[in-house]
Amino acid sequence: MYVVQLINIIPMPSLQQLENKNWGNPDAAPTYLTKRCIELTKIPIEKFSIEDLRIMIGQDLGLAYLIPLAIEKLKANILAEGDLYPGDLLNAILKTHRSFWEENKPLLDHLHIIIKDNMTEIEGAGISLKNFPY
Repeated sequence: MYVVQLINIIPMPSLQQLENKNWGNPDAAPTYLTKRCIELTKIPIEKFSIEDLRIMIGQDLGLAYLIPLAIEKLKANILAEGDLYPGDLLNAILKTHRSFWEENKPLLDHLHIIIKDNMTEIEGAGISLKNFPY
């Protein structure tokens, strides 16, 4: 019982904590996107919405922590949707640099399985895999 209570009061880490990096003050950011990204580095990653994941992955921020979370979301719903369109999270992941996937082969293998199992839905949504040959 005591352990459960401690787990519930210990905050989950943010990207700022995980990467031991402070991106600065969001209010000083020059654009809305930059401001939002800085804000997101300060909240626990477990609280990220689909849209939060899409934004940060699209900006190549925190990929080592966020891609696994995003893959779990895609496993539940390949067309998981942020604020843009069905499948926008998948599309953001598909644009991730090749170097990330080369360094994280198990994640790539997992993603390939999810994609293979959901090709009908992916094609139906008009999401192109042509730029994701690896």
